[in-house]
Amino acid sequence: MDNYYSACTSFLAGKLATADGSTIIARNEDAKSAWPKYFTVHPHEEHDDQLTFKSTDNGFTMPLPKISGKYTATPEWTKEFGLFEEDGINEFGVAMSATESAYTNERVLGFDPLVEDGIGEEAMVTVTLPYINSARMGVKYLGELVERYGTNETNGILFSDQEEVWYMETAGGHQWVAQRIPDDSYAVVSNQLSIEEIDFSDEDSFMYKADIQEFVENNHLNPNPATFNFRKIFGLNDLSDEYYNTPRVWEGQRILNPEIKQSPVSHELPFIRKASRLIQIEDVQRILSSHYEGTPYNPVGTGSESEKHRFRPISLPATQESHILQIKPDLPIEIGGIHWLAMGVAAQSVYVPFFAGLTQTPEMYHHGSKTYSADSAYWVFKLASVLTDGHYEHFIKDLNSTRSKVNIQIQNKLHEYQKRALVSKDDQLDQLLNQAGEEISGLAIKEFQSLAANLITRSTDLSPLFYQHNEEL
Repeated sequence: MDNYYSACTSFLAGKLATADGSTIIARNEDAKSAWPKYFTVHPHEEHDDQLTFKSTDNGFTMPLPKISGKYTATPEWTKEFGLFEEDGINEFGVAMSATESAYTNERVLGFDPLVEDGIGEEAMVTVTLPYINSARMGVKYLGELVERYGTNETNGILFSDQEEVWYMETAGGHQWVAQRIPDDSYAVVSNQLSIEEIDFSDEDSFMYKADIQEFVENNHLNPNPATFNFRKIFGLNDLSDEYYNTPRVWEGQRILNPEIKQSPVSHELPFIRKASRLIQIEDVQRILSSHYEGTPYNPVGTGSESEKHRFRPISLPATQESHILQIKPDLPIEIGGIHWLAMGVAAQSVYVPFFAGLTQTPEMYHHGSKTYSADSAYWVFKLASVLTDGHYEHFIKDLNSTRSKVNIQIQNKLHEYQKRALVSKDDQLDQLLNQAGEEISGLAIKEFQSLAANLITRSTDLSPLFYQHNEEL
């Protein structure tokens, strides 16, 4: 997202790094603390006439292919400022999440400035995901768009399919590179250009703009010509990283590699790591929900006041939604693709799983504006979060107890529906997967509605105006 002080955190993992062989890409969408998201499914469409996309955000315009695949997405509640569809899984088995905001240094921008009406975060999922049939194709397709139209931002974009996981970064107005995450590894990204050494001879692991080497060489941009370190050539690497960006990478790596001792303010944290254990979905949820629990840097922990507010946490009130896009092995994408979605603050919400094969999303995921309303899934989860924050010490145990209860219910139902889907007739699968979305999200919403009702009732005894007679007076 484009607000520097409320920007996203991303996670990627290859198929051999996870416990069940899934590929995983995930991200917190951080921008505004009260700005609802919807969850929708776009159907497969074929048009005779030429279609044109035009952004209401910055005027970016481009023609669209006449055939678009079905895909899930999480658009804004209003189109007034752009779509920002952000994340989804398409019918061809490709997942995409866009974007992780980053920043290009002034030296590079002097030779290749950002393009005001170029492609940006607002449009990337909408004009890319329906038209790609592999993660690798997604990188190539979007790379061509960046080269042709330019981009108005510096961004990181995540792609995955059943076999591969890719992280792509743009820089300046037209430059880009991408690295395949090794099958046995993971990456945590936090608002920095993160890709390091580019091996131009390794076409299996790297993709890039064809003339990026010439661009760098001709303009004398490389501080160390013996190597080609994308992060150091194009990125900022300034002091703000030490309180805003690197601590989040450190935290994700601390969770998956507790045996490695690193500094949260180090500028040399590696982009790629191998976890000390196989990664579960719960590990990804823990990372995206983290606010440095178990360290002095937890804003609601026991550290000193300066320690508690030293670093920007991963999970914070500005999170609009958090998603995990999981593609399981050896299953058709309709069943093996899972779009996990936590509305609002990940640390105070739950990740609801939706099968990629569903054809419609629950009604409550189509409601909500910038003012609270009880018919909105976003606001149901956000209300419980706000009520907890009002009396945190009193209510956090209730919130966490509800989250734990719901997580168990969700897993049970998910496994039940997956078994049913595997033996379902093809003409009944859509209906079954839609039913799964309704039932699983419904039980989560119901439990959080009950939690909110309980917290509101108990809050009546916690007013600062409450009178207690002191016999000693």
